[in-house]
Amino acid sequence: MNEPSGNTLGLKPSELKHLRNTFRRRVGAHDIVSPELARHLVEFSHETNRQVGVLLSRKGEVEFVIVGNAHKLELPDIGRARAGQVRLRGLRLVHTHLKSEPLTRDDLTDLALLRLDLVAAIGVKDDGQPGVLHYAHLLPENRDGALWRTESLRSVFDDQPDFIATVDALEDELASTATARKVGDRERAVLVAVCLDGRRADTEASLSELKELARTAGVEVVDELLQVRRQADPKYLIGKGKLDELNLRAMQLHGDVLVLDKELSPSQARGISEATSMKVLDRTQLILDIFAQRAQSAEGKLQVELAQLKYLMPRLVGANESMSRLMGGGVGGRGPGETKLEIDRRRVRDRITMLERKLEALSGDRRTRRRQRTRRDLPIISIVGYTNAGKSTLLNALTKSEVLAEDKLFATLDPTSRRLRFPREHEVIITDTVGFIRDLPKDLVAAFRATLEELEDASLLLHVIDASDPARDAQVDAVEKILGSLDLLGRPRLKVWNKVDRLSELEVAALLRARGGVAVSALSRRGFDELLEKAETTLFAEGNAGHAEALHEVTSAAPDVDDGSAQG
Repeated sequence: MNEPSGNTLGLKPSELKHLRNTFRRRVGAHDIVSPELARHLVEFSHETNRQVGVLLSRKGEVEFVIVGNAHKLELPDIGRARAGQVRLRGLRLVHTHLKSEPLTRDDLTDLALLRLDLVAAIGVKDDGQPGVLHYAHLLPENRDGALWRTESLRSVFDDQPDFIATVDALEDELASTATARKVGDRERAVLVAVCLDGRRADTEASLSELKELARTAGVEVVDELLQVRRQADPKYLIGKGKLDELNLRAMQLHGDVLVLDKELSPSQARGISEATSMKVLDRTQLILDIFAQRAQSAEGKLQVELAQLKYLMPRLVGANESMSRLMGGGVGGRGPGETKLEIDRRRVRDRITMLERKLEALSGDRRTRRRQRTRRDLPIISIVGYTNAGKSTLLNALTKSEVLAEDKLFATLDPTSRRLRFPREHEVIITDTVGFIRDLPKDLVAAFRATLEELEDASLLLHVIDASDPARDAQVDAVEKILGSLDLLGRPRLKVWNKVDRLSELEVAALLRARGGVAVSALSRRGFDELLEKAETTLFAEGNAGHAEALHEVTSAAPDVDDGSAQG
């Protein structure tokens, strides 16, 4: 027998019988609610001072009866938090409001998140009769950004709109919108930046960078959100109310990925995922995904996999440690053997150990090749800098090479070396390295340490900076922080302000006066003469790094250096 759900505690037997009789009621397919059902629900609310509602099918049959308190009612579990993007749930909620108030935020949130056909509230008059009828339905994506449309009738006895016609028209519009948008198979993401320290400008720059990361990863950004909070919500990071608002917006825009600029704890990632039913990524995961797409060499792929496994390892944690069962584990530890979780964790640990051994072997090979280069007495220049600052473009322009250079973040992962001849016939090796980024995941730094060891043999570091980027100062600080963690701040460094063709002459002059360095444009080769002169002077000054006299006649390159040297 069908039973009502919700706040039924304390109801009299006669009141429970009244609710059970509700299941026998029927509503015309084209009506929102019949006057008879409205009167039936209002009588119960007037007697008990509790809200009561029903979920009706499109045939007008009562599927659920729900009892609440004086202010709201909790809907039962009717399936996934998000239904299909085109079709609606096939259920409409009709319930009572004791003070005839309009639809509440909770009502409208349930309408959107559960994708109900319609939500209606019947006002309870002082004499116990049904009064005003408030109702709302969803809207397809629109310029105003409205999620729903609300309407009101003075009474349930007034002429009601054709419910079936309204729902059919709405689903046709939703299907049309989805079809028009469905081009390619790119995931659609909503980006979220959270400001916790009051520095809104920095957070806006972080959101802009997150957008570039998403673009590089091949994700279509459909919406962006910046929230200022005093402290992070321990469960959802951004707070439940803002998360509900974000969920509604993502649903209307057909977003399926949520990307946050902060690193999420395992519990936060799980909580947000459960609340939204969306794929949830943090900034670290997005960077790791980009590295996985970009890695070309066997070593690069191993480094990325190692970083991904180290990120995954602490997230393979069960909710209850008492569920762990190991044979011979003492009191409470004897049981059927390893759980699936423990097997997964053991496999991850074994894989991490194997990858670290492989990378250590490759690191030994790199050390051998560097020793060979050192015996040739060729100075080494390493290009470092923030990602997408133009490092690879600069290398190509200096050496007339064709290293991959794209207007994307992390276009280069594997170090690339070329020979460069200075105007005074000095010859050096110049190396392009992986780009840096603020808050670079520590596991990624550790995994790429073998690659970054190339910087240890550099006689000069060319720190390439995008002079046109508003966040250039923060980017310089991020690069120097990483160089400091690698104990490289003591190496000679030359600031190379790239992309100065985007600045005025006055801005360039002021920048050089305040910060020093060299202004260049890698695309137009502007400033190259001064760059080469300063680099050569730094490298071959008397007593500098043991390279007072460099070789002029090098007949072959070092083993991992491209043969195509070029005149600077």
